[in-house]
Amino acid sequence: MTRIKNSITYSKAKIQEYEAKYSRPIGSVNLLAVSKKHSADSIREAAKNGVINFGENYLQEACKKIDSLKSLGLIWHFIGPIQSNKTLKIATNFDWVQSIDREKIATKLNEHRQEHRTPLKVCVQINLSNEDSKSGISLEKAEELCLTVNNLANLELRGVMSIPTPELDFEKQRANFAELKNKFLELQKKFPGMDTLSMGMSGDFKAAIAEGSTMIRLGTAVFGPRA
Repeated sequence: MTRIKNSITYSKAKIQEYEAKYSRPIGSVNLLAVSKKHSADSIREAAKNGVINFGENYLQEACKKIDSLKSLGLIWHFIGPIQSNKTLKIATNFDWVQSIDREKIATKLNEHRQEHRTPLKVCVQINLSNEDSKSGISLEKAEELCLTVNNLANLELRGVMSIPTPELDFEKQRANFAELKNKFLELQKKFPGMDTLSMGMSGDFKAAIAEGSTMIRLGTAVFGPRA
């Protein structure tokens, strides 16, 4: 567990370093720890070291961890592909959903979110390169989906998320993230409540911060390789 503590300390230091390097306000980039395939004990250790946002892809696994750790007051983000038959449990158990990519899913999440609870915070997932292997709506159709989400009473449109094509070259990483940032800024003018640009993972978060990310999703960098 010492490794998790050290990894978090290192990751937070790098975030602050890149915020300063690229003229970002200190504290403007949030850390989302991607905890899929990692144990509740590992999440508990991360929470002990100041992490409060956790991302999960697999619903059954996530629900068990959410239930066992509910006393910690963590914020849970669903970040994986969504099947319509999973929307009830997602809407019931999660605080955020970052992977809305079609109207049907948005509508079902809205139907299942209990009205006595705060609205479910959501991001529209954009597939920058229209890769068949990835979820997400095209850049061209993102505004239409945002409008749908924005009109649903039990959802709160907070931003966009994307997983660009992996690139090793820093400038190519920046170019991909710049494309998403430009779309985010365009959408923000029409949906002023949007404040979250979720982009950047363990291998490219420096470039993401350089291009304006407000939330980076780190799995390996926090927890190490998955079992």
